[in-house]
Amino acid sequence: MPMPTLRSSHLLLFVGVAVLFFSLAMWMNQAAREAEPLPWLVDWKAKVIEPLSDERLTLGELAGLAPGELWLQPISEGPRLAYRAEIDQGDDAWRLEAQLKLSESELESLAKAFGEEVSTEQPLSAQLLEQMGAHQIASLNLVPMGEVQVDRLIASVGPPRLRLRTAEGEAWVYPQQGISVHVVDGKAQLLLLMPREALKR
Repeated sequence: MPMPTLRSSHLLLFVGVAVLFFSLAMWMNQAAREAEPLPWLVDWKAKVIEPLSDERLTLGELAGLAPGELWLQPISEGPRLAYRAEIDQGDDAWRLEAQLKLSESELESLAKAFGEEVSTEQPLSAQLLEQMGAHQIASLNLVPMGEVQVDRLIASVGPPRLRLRTAEGEAWVYPQQGISVHVVDGKAQLLLLMPREALKR
C-alpha cells in the first residue's frame, strides 16, 4: 500500500513546530545565562542535593549548613520528627523543613515515649538534636519567603528534565538530582528534595 504524501501545508506545520520548540529552548538557555543564580543553592548541589539523592545526607550535616530546631509532629499514623530552619541570604530567604528517616522500632519508641500527650507540634531539645545527628534525611521541603523567578533556578541547577502541567501551574522534575519544583506564573513556590529512587516511583 503506497504511503500517503505530505502536503506542503503539513510540512510547513512541522517546520513551524520545530522552530517554536527550538526558540523556546534558546530562550530558556538565554534566560538562565542572564539570570543570577541562587548562591546557596549552587553551593548545596554538592553538599545537600547529591548526598540526599544518594540517601546519605544526615541531620548533623544539614544542621551544620542551616542551624535550626528539631520538632515533634503528631499525626494520625504516629509521631514524626521534622527539622526546621531558615536560609537567609539577604533578599533571598527560604523556610526549610526536613523529615527524618526513622526505623519501625524508632517510631514505636517515639510513640511510647510521648504517647497520647502530644496533640500539637512542639520543639525538642538541642541535646536530642545532637543525639539524632547521624540519622538520615528522608526528604526536604524548601519554601521561598519572597518571589523567586524560575530563571534563577535554571541558572542554579539547570533546565528541568520534565515539565508537567498541574491544576495551579507546573511541576518541574529533575529525576537524576531528586528535585521537583512547584511553579506558578513563572515563580517557584516549593522545592522538594528527595532520594532519586523515590522520585522515580
